[in-house]
Amino acid sequence: MGRVALLFACGCLWAPSVVLAAAATPHIHFAIPPQALSTALIAFGKQTDVQVLTAGGTTAAFRSVGVSGTFTPDAALVRLLQGTGLSYAFIDAGTVVVKPRAPESTGSLSAGAASTQASVADAKLLAPIHADGIVEQDTGYLTDITRSATRTDSDLIDVPQAISVVTRDLMDSQQIRTVADAVRNVAGVQYIDSADSLPNFQIRGFNPGNGMTDGMPNSIAAVGDFPPLIGVERVEVLKGPETILGDSVGNADFGGLINVVMKKPQREPVRELSYSVGEYGDTQAGIDLAGPWGDGKQLTYRLVLSGEYADRTAQGYHGQRSSYFAPSIGWHDATTKLTVGVERILNRLPIPDHTILLNDSVSSASPPGTLAGNPSDHSTYRTSRFYYVLEHQLGDVWMFRSRGQYVRQSTDQQDWILINPSSTGNVDAVGEVYRYADAYYTLQNDITATFGQRLTHTVVVGFDYSRSLIGHSDGVFGYFGSVPYNIFTGTPLPPASSVVQAANDIYVPGSPWSTGSGLFLQDQIAVGEHWDVLLAWRRTAYELSTYDIHGNAWNLHKTQWVPSLGLVYKITPDIAFYGSTAKGFQPDTLLGKNGRPLVPALSRQIEAGAKFDLFQDHARLTVSWYRIMLDRSYDLQSVQPPYFYTPGSGQTNNGVEIEFTGRLAPGLDITTSYTNARIGNHDGTPPTGAPRQHFNLWASYGFRSTALRGWGVAGGVRARSRSLGQTTDGNTYFDIPGQASVDANVWYRAKNWSAALGVKNLLGRNLLSDNFDETFVPLHNRRTFLLTGTCDF
Repeated sequence: MGRVALLFACGCLWAPSVVLAAAATPHIHFAIPPQALSTALIAFGKQTDVQVLTAGGTTAAFRSVGVSGTFTPDAALVRLLQGTGLSYAFIDAGTVVVKPRAPESTGSLSAGAASTQASVADAKLLAPIHADGIVEQDTGYLTDITRSATRTDSDLIDVPQAISVVTRDLMDSQQIRTVADAVRNVAGVQYIDSADSLPNFQIRGFNPGNGMTDGMPNSIAAVGDFPPLIGVERVEVLKGPETILGDSVGNADFGGLINVVMKKPQREPVRELSYSVGEYGDTQAGIDLAGPWGDGKQLTYRLVLSGEYADRTAQGYHGQRSSYFAPSIGWHDATTKLTVGVERILNRLPIPDHTILLNDSVSSASPPGTLAGNPSDHSTYRTSRFYYVLEHQLGDVWMFRSRGQYVRQSTDQQDWILINPSSTGNVDAVGEVYRYADAYYTLQNDITATFGQRLTHTVVVGFDYSRSLIGHSDGVFGYFGSVPYNIFTGTPLPPASSVVQAANDIYVPGSPWSTGSGLFLQDQIAVGEHWDVLLAWRRTAYELSTYDIHGNAWNLHKTQWVPSLGLVYKITPDIAFYGSTAKGFQPDTLLGKNGRPLVPALSRQIEAGAKFDLFQDHARLTVSWYRIMLDRSYDLQSVQPPYFYTPGSGQTNNGVEIEFTGRLAPGLDITTSYTNARIGNHDGTPPTGAPRQHFNLWASYGFRSTALRGWGVAGGVRARSRSLGQTTDGNTYFDIPGQASVDANVWYRAKNWSAALGVKNLLGRNLLSDNFDETFVPLHNRRTFLLTGTCDF
């Protein structure tokens, strides 16, 4: 892991009586899967509450077969160190040192551990024991481990990149139920309400699409829906271009991406019922079951079910109908781990409550009680996902990983769009009906090896393959003409589906199957105890499915090289400075003047920052500066036939991000972030939807006194500076004022159940999105209450 601290030691630390005392420790249930030895020892420290110490570089080249079952700490260590040639010795009941076995030692590992006489003057402290992400379960608001950024288990302080993790405990503390609400904790991330009910994100000023689920693309056309948080273990946000990871080439991941890590099968039993009750009949219930399958030790399972119902929204749109079904089975032995699962998401989402602007200013918004459409306006999203994840240990050095998925997605939407509003309430009402479907599958395979001592290499060689099919779509902007309407005096609008005639629907036949593939090579180099280097290259081959100037289907094969380079310098094990550069690209299917697709849009990011582990590694401060240069943003269409496109102007984004997360004192957890960012369009136009500053703070305190034990309070504030909106004709800008919102709750946690009563928008402010136009102004002007809880059975 590379995170070390000097140990104060003396010769008497090796007293045999202490070793015997440690051996007398009661049996403990361990669940540590096969992985790098350094991270396995962290998991051991967490599960035993024992501090693990090792000399720098001692464990870097080894992998552990893991340990699962009930053992004493000695017996568990024997299994973890099996085949490594390392020994161990307990300094005291709470500290153990792992070192190379003395050359003269010929006995068993336990005997060697008890008789080791090597000096501990150079023994080092491993990463803090709270870093139990290695066993796929975080504790508190802070975590230390990520696999998303490098495809290997890496300590966050060793990665030359800003990475933010929203843990399960933080999501529960804030009573949030969507991925959109979770990422609002992260510096550099904006969530913008959209008229189609799907979450719309911005990371460092760029739309990341729908990101990834367990490292695999969540969507190929930005219409994928995220699962409810009952099925989510953590949410990770990776900053900067992430094309090198093999995300869908249809997403412009110039600013970063979101990766949702799902709950997995496990041996530790889980029997949890969760619920939430809100206003307007909003009710959610779910169940999370996990544990061993049968009497054997190799099979495990997980089953997550949930459903949500809401009678209506505050403005009067018919309510939400959602269901989630996610069974999975795991199998593992000493060298192999396999997970196979299914995920089914069904979401019927009403169009978000909204108003319209009557004269291109926020102050002219229509009254909140005026329904800007029909109560049946809604969007329905369906996702079916079948996936597997395989890990197989090839000897002591090599590891093979493979994961794949097959996904089918579909969308149905019907709503009204009110355009050309005037101060008298006159508008042009346009009915829209839209249907879309796609299917795709992805395969990701890589081999990892760790070798070397003072110069340690962790090499990943990978191959990715994807194949996608854009299905037919009906009624894309399915309206023909508009209906004059007055929002104050007009009769209620009928359902949009009754106005848009099926005979007039626009029908797009879809595209043939298209493929993409990539070769991936990465080397993480640890140079001594102070330097880490990350080198990565990816060669992506992709296929553009488009139409020529005569309307004939046309496929074009292209390739793109994408490199990245990063450097980390650790002044101490807890203070690191880093710098990196990375490139990104996005294919373009639009035709230029020559009748051929335009060249890809290219970007380059430069990032520098520092990471500090504070409060005895219970908290982390990350400061990062970035500059992203994009050669073009939006293509420009010719005004007369034959229509063609020319590359638009680019942009340069600069920003500083500060994040602090962790435990300041017993019972007091906090997370806070600050962003100061600027977007500069190369054509001189002002950027829209881009507040200069964002601030977020959330704190939770559990009372420690006997009388109040189990009770706690939590609260926070979220604020931003002003931004600009723009009308749909592109001619008028309007000011969106800055704002702040406050949330709070009180909670009680017993051994087998918990409950929290919270209030959102405590001050009852009129909360505005960062960006919108005159036809859709999201409405959040009420104080709302929510009761959530869990029960173990």
